[in-house]
Amino acid sequence: MRILLSTIGSRGEVQPVLALALRLRSLGQEVRLCAPPDFRELIAGYDLPFVPIGPEVRHFGRGGAKPTPEELRRQIPDTVATQFEFIAPAVDGCDIVLGCGALQIAAHSLAEQRGIPYVYAAYSPNTLPNPHLAPPPMPGPPPTTTDVPTLWEQDAQRWNQIWSDPLNSQRAALSLPPVADVRGYIFTENPWLAADPILGPWPQPAALPVLQTGAWLVPDDRPLSAELEAFLDAGAPPIYFGFGSMHVAPEFSRILIETARKLGYRAVVQRGWTDLSPIDEAPDCLAIGEVNQQALFPRMAAVVHHGGAGTTTAIAKSGVPQVVLPQRYDQPYWASRVEALGIGTALPLGEPATDPLVAALDRALTADTVARARSLATEIRTEGTAIAARQLLGC
Repeated sequence: MRILLSTIGSRGEVQPVLALALRLRSLGQEVRLCAPPDFRELIAGYDLPFVPIGPEVRHFGRGGAKPTPEELRRQIPDTVATQFEFIAPAVDGCDIVLGCGALQIAAHSLAEQRGIPYVYAAYSPNTLPNPHLAPPPMPGPPPTTTDVPTLWEQDAQRWNQIWSDPLNSQRAALSLPPVADVRGYIFTENPWLAADPILGPWPQPAALPVLQTGAWLVPDDRPLSAELEAFLDAGAPPIYFGFGSMHVAPEFSRILIETARKLGYRAVVQRGWTDLSPIDEAPDCLAIGEVNQQALFPRMAAVVHHGGAGTTTAIAKSGVPQVVLPQRYDQPYWASRVEALGIGTALPLGEPATDPLVAALDRALTADTVARARSLATEIRTEGTAIAARQLLGC
């Protein structure tokens, strides 16, 4: 079977797709990946066929300048046209298409035009319509209600306002009928949820039937660098600070390192797309690049991060406490789950200050939280890609 896996977004969207692609290949299937060109090297490292979509995404939001809602609206027709242009040839010859993440505007239409099955997968329960969890914020004015069903109705209206015209214009060019409910069409009537059922359970009862496969995790046996090993061996477990593909303020470096020092810990700072770095030459801080999180996190005292679905899962599986500093989209949901499960703490959406972060880490490092994090680690499932692959091959 030839399978196209397509996603648009940051590392958090691409990593799970890569995990499923590797599982499918191990089962003898032919797999293609569509993703932003930022991840060409990552995917090439696994010798998987790759089709880049559009421009690099790492530059969006750099320097703290966020586009206005009007600027975003002007960009949308070109964004949709680019998806149709780049994904269309990748779909040719495929037997099924899997679209992952909410920005998959073109994939379902291209599968429909070719008469092949399409599956949509989300990574977080609060990104799929349900009566229990409010949807993530979208561009535009803030909501005027806290009623969850009303928020989802408004969410559907915004989807149509933003995407309906550019999507239906492209569909007309393919001789396809217009779509009245864009969000419902993109998500389908039977979406998948690639999230761990302990960390991010699909709430019940729910009108939308969802297949929860568990998280899709890439097996990683890469060794840690000699420099990192030497740093870890030189003292007690440090605190890890990392925000991955998020563009955070440069002063984060100072806040993070000062926080660790106030608590008497050394710090490992992951540079990420912001290029965070040490604030001085002191030997109690090490900046690192790409790293095997599965090998590193269990050796930390705690992990401070942005609350991406994959990162939250990796930390929970490692058995160490975590502090979530959510930045956008689904991350406040994962922050709330970390607190609810008692495996860490969280701060409000946005940029932290040193004193609140010190207090949050101090709470996360209590004996009860450490013990709960260690205990819950044994409950995190690892068979998500196996379940998804079996289901996909049965479509």
